[in-house]
Amino acid sequence: MDEAGLAAFEELRPRLTGLAYRMLGEVQEAEDAVQDAYLRWNGTDRAAVEEPRAWLIKVVTNLCLNRLASARARRETYTGPWLPEPVPGAGELGARVLGPLETAEQRDSVSLALLTLMESLTPAERAVFVLREAFGYKHRDIAEVLDVTETASRQLHRRARQRVASAERRFAPPGERWRRLVERFLDAAVRGDLAGLEAILAEDVVAWSDGGGKVTAARNMIAGRTRVARFLLGVARRAADLPGASIEPSIEEVNGVPALAVRVDGELTMIAVLEASGDRVTAVHAVLNPDKLGFAARALSRSGRLPGPS
Repeated sequence: MDEAGLAAFEELRPRLTGLAYRMLGEVQEAEDAVQDAYLRWNGTDRAAVEEPRAWLIKVVTNLCLNRLASARARRETYTGPWLPEPVPGAGELGARVLGPLETAEQRDSVSLALLTLMESLTPAERAVFVLREAFGYKHRDIAEVLDVTETASRQLHRRARQRVASAERRFAPPGERWRRLVERFLDAAVRGDLAGLEAILAEDVVAWSDGGGKVTAARNMIAGRTRVARFLLGVARRAADLPGASIEPSIEEVNGVPALAVRVDGELTMIAVLEASGDRVTAVHAVLNPDKLGFAARALSRSGRLPGPS
């Protein structure tokens, strides 16, 4: 590939990867889709491409639509709840995957809550929702990407909005306020303070834990303040009971919000992302599957937030 063609692609890579991650919820799958787009870009007559950005967005979107079919089949046989792969926002690696986070819509579109709810959308609905909400595409442009009519694009977007409406924040605490809430959550969990933990959980709080059958995790959603609090303290207690283990919790920015990261003997073993309404935690998304923590560990290590492999 000539230098101009390579430069044009690399300039768009973060946006393309951000699009693919929002479509697929998995880092490696997103990067593979972008790499496939690179191969197609390399093999096409680029002189005949009037708008490289539009051409590549269309290619990546359709590659992701194809990948979603096989991804859904895998997730139907997944052990326990399937959660999207968490991505730290700090450092070059995280920025490469999340893509632009310049607007509230772009930041919200990578929240684990919304990415999880987008699993309920059809592939076409998800594509329209991501292009419209995260990247501000007009319906006439989305119609060209998906080869549908503008009316169909509007209908797909309306259905998608209705399905994910519950993910929209009734009240999103400002950054520092959210961080203080996560700090209170962490403090209560570390001290094994059941009453303190219950005090910051909403009465109807829910929790999902994704162990993927690789580590101990709840196989179903847990609901209710006391049940969630006891479950979370049980997770903390199991880690603390490991003979001679060094437990290191920290607060990191993950998928655009402050989140709890836990290392055991230097190895990242859990990332828990909270949803909040006012001063109460309404949901907990805990990722424990080691296969889904590898990228996060590398990203945090590269940014200096976690030590690298010894």
